[in-house]
Amino acid sequence: MKRERMGRIDHELQRELARLISTELKDPRLGFVTVTRVEITNDLQTAKVFVSIIGDRHVAKQSMEALESARGFLRGELGHAVSLRHTPSITFVEDRSTERAIALSKVLAQTAREQGEADDSK
Repeated sequence: MKRERMGRIDHELQRELARLISTELKDPRLGFVTVTRVEITNDLQTAKVFVSIIGDRHVAKQSMEALESARGFLRGELGHAVSLRHTPSITFVEDRSTERAIALSKVLAQTAREQGEADDSK
């Protein structure tokens, strides 16, 4: 029961934060940001928000700074949108798993090409 409830809360926070970031934040430093997942602590006091940022390291750094500066605003808006007794504090974490997946895919494709060339030369 508790695990299901926590999952629903995580999903609701993710959905609302994604909406708020895409529609309400007007910071020019903010790049293309996607909320990949949210993990809330068992006491519902802190939420880790994992975000994926498309762009180079400079864009990612600026976007993280924009999110950090909007943290209070986002928490306030989240409090209005989600009915929890206490609105959790927000911690942003950059999720670079997409970048790692793309790099791994490139390595696998290169290996497959090399394997195909080796088979052709036999």
